[in-house]
Amino acid sequence: IASTQPSTNWHLKENARDHHTSKFSSKELIVRRGQAFIVTFNGAEQPEQNLTFIAETGPKPSKLSKTQATFGISSTVSKENWSAVLQSTSSNSVSISISSPPNAVIGRYKLSVQSTSSGSSSPANLGSFVLLFNPWSSGDDVFMPNKAECEEYVLEEFGIIFAGNKNHINSFGWNFGQFQGDILNICLSMLDRSLNYRQDPVTDVSHRNDPKYLGRVLSAMVNANDDQGVLLGNWSGNYEGGKSPSSWTGSGEILQNWKKSGFKPVRYGQCWVFAAVLTTVLRCLGIPTRTITNFSSAHDADGNLRVDEFYDASGNNLNRTADSIWNFHVWNESWFSRSDLGPSYSGWQVLDATPQEESGGIYQCGPASRNAIKEGDVDLDYDCPFVFAEVNADCMYWNYDPKTGKKTLIFSTSTTIGQFISTKGVGRDDRVDVTNDYKYEEGSTKERDIFKKARKKLGLEDKFDPTAPTPREIDQKPDISGKFKVAGPLEVGKDLNLILILENLQSDAKTVHVNMTAWSTVYTRRPIQEIWKDSISITLSPKEEKQFPIKIPYTEYQQQLTTDNTIQVTALCHVEGGIQVLVQRDITLDNPAIDIQVLGEAKVNKEVDVEVIFTNPIDMEVTDCVLQVEGNDLLRGILQIDVPPLKASETSSTKFKLTPFEKGSKHLLVNFSCDKFADIKTFKMVNVID
Repeated sequence: IASTQPSTNWHLKENARDHHTSKFSSKELIVRRGQAFIVTFNGAEQPEQNLTFIAETGPKPSKLSKTQATFGISSTVSKENWSAVLQSTSSNSVSISISSPPNAVIGRYKLSVQSTSSGSSSPANLGSFVLLFNPWSSGDDVFMPNKAECEEYVLEEFGIIFAGNKNHINSFGWNFGQFQGDILNICLSMLDRSLNYRQDPVTDVSHRNDPKYLGRVLSAMVNANDDQGVLLGNWSGNYEGGKSPSSWTGSGEILQNWKKSGFKPVRYGQCWVFAAVLTTVLRCLGIPTRTITNFSSAHDADGNLRVDEFYDASGNNLNRTADSIWNFHVWNESWFSRSDLGPSYSGWQVLDATPQEESGGIYQCGPASRNAIKEGDVDLDYDCPFVFAEVNADCMYWNYDPKTGKKTLIFSTSTTIGQFISTKGVGRDDRVDVTNDYKYEEGSTKERDIFKKARKKLGLEDKFDPTAPTPREIDQKPDISGKFKVAGPLEVGKDLNLILILENLQSDAKTVHVNMTAWSTVYTRRPIQEIWKDSISITLSPKEEKQFPIKIPYTEYQQQLTTDNTIQVTALCHVEGGIQVLVQRDITLDNPAIDIQVLGEAKVNKEVDVEVIFTNPIDMEVTDCVLQVEGNDLLRGILQIDVPPLKASETSSTKFKLTPFEKGSKHLLVNFSCDKFADIKTFKMVNVID
C-alpha cells in the first residue's frame, strides 16, 4: 500500500439503496448488519490477496469484546464473522464487498486496510461508517418477516398517537423524524452518555449487538432521571421554565435542543413525548418500534396488582397514595427475539421511558415480553409485574376520614383497567385495537385464572394483606346505582352539561345525600384545581330513577383548565342506612377545529401556498396566537408564525409557502395556540409529485 492516504469511494447511493438507509441525509456510509456493502479504494499496489481489513468500534476495540474484527479477502461470505470478497480490480484501485455478521455490535466503525506482504507498515485508514440493526435480514434478532411492517416501524417518520379517555378517544400526529440531519449522531451520543457506558465503556459497547440491552438502556436515557437524559417529566399542570408537553409536534426539536444545550434535559415531557422520542431513537438505530396507548392505565406503585383511590366525604379525590389510574398512558413496543426467554416470548416487547417506578435502581422499564404479560408470566425479565398491572390491576375506591384515619371500601372492580389498547395501522392513518394481544377477554374465566397465576407468582396469594378489604366489604351490595350522562357538546369554550342519574335498586324508599365536585385534572387524573361543587338531598321511592341536570359554565372552568382539557366530576352519595355510592366521570374536552388547505399542486422544488384557517368559537377575544408548522421533506426545521388577535367569532386565515424537496406522501403537522386554547393540533397528508 502506498504511504499516501488512500482515497475511498463508499458507493453511498447504491449501498444506501440496498440497505434501506437512503432516507438518512448523511455524507457518511450508513449500512445494516448481516449484509454486504461495496467499497472501492485506490493506492493498492500489492496483490489484493495480501490485504487485511480491520473494522473497529468503541473506545478500546478488541477481538475479545467483539468490537474489533480483522479479516482478509476470501472467496465466500462468512455467516459468523466479518468477511471481504473481491469484486474487481483496476490498475490502481480495488473494489471489495464487505459483510458483517448478523449479530455485530452496532455503532460507528473505523475501517482500515493493511498489506501483509510489506512487513510492518501501519494500517491505512479508509474512513468511518455506521452499522445499524437489520430487520430485513433473517439472521438478525430484529428480523421482521413482513416487509410492509418494516416500512412502517423502521422507515416511517410520521406517527399517530392516541389520547383522550376510554369514552372519548382522540388522536394527533407526530413527526418522529428519525432520518433528519443530526438525529443519528445524537442517538449514538445518547448511548455514550448512559450510566452503563460511564461505568464501563468497554462492556457497554460489547453489548450493543443486543436489542434487549439497548432498548433497556435507551428507556432510561430518554428520561432525565438518574442520568441527565433527554427529557424532564412534569405532571404539575404548571410548565413555566420550559415548553408544555402538549406543545411539541415532533421528536427532532427535542433531540436537537438536548444536544444544543450541552445535553441538559429538555423541559418538559409527559408519557407520549417520552414514547415518541424513544420511537425515533429505536427506529433510527433499526429496531422496529411503535407507540401504544393504554386507556384507564394503572400505575401500581406498591406491586400488589391493586390500585387504591381515596375520597373524602365531599367526594374530593384525596390523591393519598402513589397508586393512580391514568386516563391514558403511552409506551412503546419493539420487535425482537428473546434468546434469554425462548421463542414463545419473542416478537413485540414493551419498553417504557416514562419515569414511573425504579427498576434495578434507576428509572427504566422493559423489555417485557407482550406474550409473557398475556400469559401472566410475571416472573420473567424485565419489569413484567409493573406492565401486567398497567393493563390488569384491580381497583379499590375508598372513603377516607382524615380526622380519624378510618377508611371504608366504597366499591371494587376488576374490569376497569386496560381498555382500547391502541396503535396506528400499518401503512394507513387509523386506529388498530391490540387489547386482545395483552389479555384474554375481560371477565372470562381464562382472564381471571391468569390474574390468579400472576398473583401467585408474585407471592400475593399466600400473604395476608392488612390493607386489603375484607370479603364482607367486597360482597356488600349498594342500594342505589348512579351514572353521569353527557348532555351536550364536550368542547372547550362551551358550557359543560351533564345529567346525574340515580336509581333506587330496592323496594323501599331511600334518602340520599349527594356531595358533588368537579376538578380540573391532568391526563393522569391528578386533581389540580376545584372548579365547582354542590350538594343535594333527595328521596327516591322504590325502584325510582331521578335525573339531575348539572351545568358548569365555560366562565367557571376556563381559568382552571389544564392543557389536557380534562375535568373529573364526582358525586359521593351517602345513602341513609346503606353503603356509600361513588359516581364519577372523566371528561376530556375537545379543542375547536383548525383547517389546513394546500392551494395547488405540491411538486418537488416548487413553491406551493398553504392556508391555515381558524375560527374563534367563543364570545371573547383570543390573543397571543401562535402557529407552529413542521413536516418532513416539506420544510426544514419548524416554522413559527405569530397570528393577530381574533375577536369573538372572527375567522383568521394564515398563509405561508412550502418548497417540498422529496416526492411521495408527506404529512404536514400544525399546532395552534392562544391564551384561551392550548395546542390545537391537526395534520394533512400532502402528495408531492415530481
